[in-house]
Amino acid sequence: MNNVLENTTHFGFKTVEKDKKIDLVADVFHSVATKYDVMNDVLSLGLHRLWKRFTINCSGIRQGQNVLDLAGGTGDLAARFSHVVGKTGQVILADINDSMLKVGRSKLRDLGIHGNIHYVQANAEELPFPDDHFDLVTISFGLRNVTDKDKALASMFRVLKPGGRLLVLEFSKPIYKIFSDCYDFYSFNILPKLGKIIANDSESYQYLVESIRMHPDQNTLENMMKHAGFEGTQYFNLAAGIVALHRGYKY
Repeated sequence: MNNVLENTTHFGFKTVEKDKKIDLVADVFHSVATKYDVMNDVLSLGLHRLWKRFTINCSGIRQGQNVLDLAGGTGDLAARFSHVVGKTGQVILADINDSMLKVGRSKLRDLGIHGNIHYVQANAEELPFPDDHFDLVTISFGLRNVTDKDKALASMFRVLKPGGRLLVLEFSKPIYKIFSDCYDFYSFNILPKLGKIIANDSESYQYLVESIRMHPDQNTLENMMKHAGFEGTQYFNLAAGIVALHRGYKY
C-alpha cells in the first residue's frame, strides 16, 4: 500500500502515477499555449500584470546579473528582466513545455528582445545548470504543476548563488471566507466555460482550477522552502491571498 502511495500524485483532483503526470500536464499546456496570454488577461481581469510587476519590484535584480525564469511560458517576466540586466547580464527563459517555449520565443522576438536572453527546455526538478550560477530564480504560476515540488525547490536552491533569491508567484488560499466563496464560484462555474468559449478547451481550465486547490497553502509552501535550505523566507498575499508571492534567500 505504501509503495502505491509513493508512486502516485495528484493531477487536479485525480490520482495518477507520478511518471504520467508530466505528460498529462504537457497535454494541457500544448492545448492552451496559443491562447495563454489572452486567457490570462480575461480570467484574471488583467490583474496578473500587477502581480508580475510586484514580483519584478521584489526581485532586487540589477544590471549584469543572471536570472533564471522557470516555467517562464510566454515570457512576461523574462522580457522585463532582459531590460534590467542589460547587455552584460543574462536571462534564461526555461519551460518544460516546448509549445509554451515556442510561443514565448516568438513573442519576445517580435518585441525586439534578443541578445541577452536564451531559451531552454528544462524540468524544474532536474535543472541542467551549474551550482551557484544565478542571482535570481523565479517561477510564476508553475510550481503547482510540478510533480515533486520538494525536489524542484532543492534544484532551484542548488543553482542559486550564495546571496541569491528565489521568488515563487503562485495561486494560493484566500484569507477571507467571502473571497473564498466567490472565488470558488467563479473558478468552478465560470472559468471552465470561458476556457471553452475562448480557447475551445474547458477540460484544461478545469484542471487548472483543480490544480490551484491542490497546491500547498502559504504557510506550507514557506515551510517547504525552509526545508530546501532557504532563509529569510516570507510571503506577500495579493488579491486577499488568491495569489501569493513567496521569497527566500540562499545565504
